[in-house]
Amino acid sequence: MRYQLYYWPTIQGRGEFIRLALEDAGADYDDVARGTERSGMGLPAMMQLLESNDLAQPPFAPPFLKVGDQIIGQTANILLFLGPRLGLVPKDEPNRLWAHQLQLTIADLVTEIHDSHHPVSGGLYYKDQKPEALRRAQDFTAARLPKFFGYFERILESNCDSGDAYLLGDALSYVDLSMFQIIAGLRYAFPHTIKALAPTYPRLIALHKRVALRPRIAVYLASSRRLPFNQQGIFRHYAELDG
Repeated sequence: MRYQLYYWPTIQGRGEFIRLALEDAGADYDDVARGTERSGMGLPAMMQLLESNDLAQPPFAPPFLKVGDQIIGQTANILLFLGPRLGLVPKDEPNRLWAHQLQLTIADLVTEIHDSHHPVSGGLYYKDQKPEALRRAQDFTAARLPKFFGYFERILESNCDSGDAYLLGDALSYVDLSMFQIIAGLRYAFPHTIKALAPTYPRLIALHKRVALRPRIAVYLASSRRLPFNQQGIFRHYAELDG
């Protein structure tokens, strides 16, 4: 089966959580908006679907996934669909729901990361909300991020005291890939904060390292398909916010 992923072509953003799952599984997929218009892809192909009035169940925004005639939106929902098909989640319902619950918690964290630099409005430039961002980032790094990290660290600890566990147990799932992306992005956006917090959350840091060493992920990270972090995505580095 070939999947078609639709996301903005110049940023990692929320689409990266899906790319990591597809890459780790070695799935056949098209990153449509990054394709050429000559091949029927590119940004116009994505916008045509996004703005279509003919879809009975249209997506609200990228990312969305097209599989045959089916279109699935929202990052956590896409991963809920892909997980069992890519072998990235146990097949029993309780564990699939547990993985989805964890992914939704990660989605909450992603929103808080974004709001640390755009707390007033996504339609305003950072410079237009800098005082508010400074206050929001201080609360995020001092209180909110440790709360999220503490939760996921506790799950890893309960799975395996040796620190070798994954978030669902002894096998990697799409949730682990998403947590890898969270830590990678935060290392770019808040390098001093993550360096200071790392000793407190050794299992999360070890999880990030294990995921990075997975053969297909290592190849992907070294390829041109892995866009660099930049100042247009979710994870943005402003030195003054990383106090």
